[in-house]
Amino acid sequence: MSSNPFRGAFPHQHRDPRSLVERIQAQLAERIAEAVDMAALTLMVELRQHHGRPAPETTNDADRQEFEQLSADVLAHLHGAFLSELGADERAELERAEAAQTSLRERYLSGQVLLARRLSDYWQRFEIHQAAFAETRLASPPKNEGWLARLFKS
Repeated sequence: MSSNPFRGAFPHQHRDPRSLVERIQAQLAERIAEAVDMAALTLMVELRQHHGRPAPETTNDADRQEFEQLSADVLAHLHGAFLSELGADERAELERAEAAQTSLRERYLSGQVLLARRLSDYWQRFEIHQAAFAETRLASPPKNEGWLARLFKS
């Protein structure tokens, strides 16, 4: 017979040394990172279609770098858009939450986690800001490809 017949509905939590708050924050950070990555991937595909470029490939290093840059751009845009809506006290709290992280991506993600926990309409705002960013990027001309690419287009 087992030592504890009542293991609970979520046995993986019993082996996780983090507190409930830490687990919730980690899951929230994962969901936000996934949403940012999905927004970046969708935008990347739309930009490629809009500019007549081939679809991105997962095995292509240049495509991967372009995706990572676009994901960072989406996250930076979200950071700036939310920051512009906050009052002085909320900005200070956001800056404190972000200061604990070392990389820029982790800083922005921890800020988004704080905002998601504090703002009841966070996901609606997220969608609005992400859509505005996508609209702006789709309306802008393609980035300069360099002189060699221009030479072969002529």
